[in-house]
Amino acid sequence: MSQRAAVITVSDRSASGERPDASGPLAVAALEAADWTVTAAIVPDGADAVEAALRSALASGARLVVTTGGTGVAPRDETPEGTRRVIERDLPGIAETLRRVGAAKVPAAVLSRGIAGVAAGALIVNLPGSRGGVADGMPVVLSLAAHVIAQLDGEDH
Repeated sequence: MSQRAAVITVSDRSASGERPDASGPLAVAALEAADWTVTAAIVPDGADAVEAALRSALASGARLVVTTGGTGVAPRDETPEGTRRVIERDLPGIAETLRRVGAAKVPAAVLSRGIAGVAAGALIVNLPGSRGGVADGMPVVLSLAAHVIAQLDGEDH
């Protein structure tokens, strides 16, 4: 049985149509290859837009929500702030692992402020907006998602 997932690309330029979304489709492809049923959305930068998109994805039944973009230090990079408004419990080890995996290839990956946690029976993970960050991060997310969701559903370790 396929689980439901959502990919939310956070980018002012992609949301306005100025630039095609380069990272979201990579996350969608990785999830579909792992037999997830996926919806995708593009929203502008900012904590309010991220919060609204996350709440919408959770309300639609997504058990895994992956965001791409908005995790850096630019003034409008507020994906972690919007995500923090939604998550109920942090999973800092996921974010730490994503930074470690990314930094092995690109030292600047340590600048990602992305977070991860659970809310409403779902796993939420912030990935960087770069294609490389998504390509490196999705295997980490996919290796943990089923276990996290099983735990949220009350299954034993």
